[in-house]
Amino acid sequence: MKQEPSFFQRVYDVARKIPHGRVTNYGAIAKYLGQAGSARMVGWAMNASGTEEDVPAHRVVNRNGLLTGKHYFDGTNLMQQLLESEGVTVVENKVTDFESLFWDPMKELPPGMY
Repeated sequence: MKQEPSFFQRVYDVARKIPHGRVTNYGAIAKYLGQAGSARMVGWAMNASGTEEDVPAHRVVNRNGLLTGKHYFDGTNLMQQLLESEGVTVVENKVTDFESLFWDPMKELPPGMY
């Protein structure tokens, strides 16, 4: 019997699909996974993602584009530096042009991935 992936694993699978130079938020991932009220759990998953390979946690910000998870990265500004290395401008811990850079898994991924 095949075991279903955990919630965290499903979050990581979605996060791995966020394109270079784009960002999404915790709530958008939760909504895509059918858990619209679980944005905080997505945040916990991102905080724990250091044990996973290739999870671009730096591309997941809060609903206003703020780098609320930056304290979970090694180094003071690593999250910002990773975003800026992809061409994303960050001013005062906030992604500028958040709306134009926003990647919505509900629109970008096929329905029923989970």
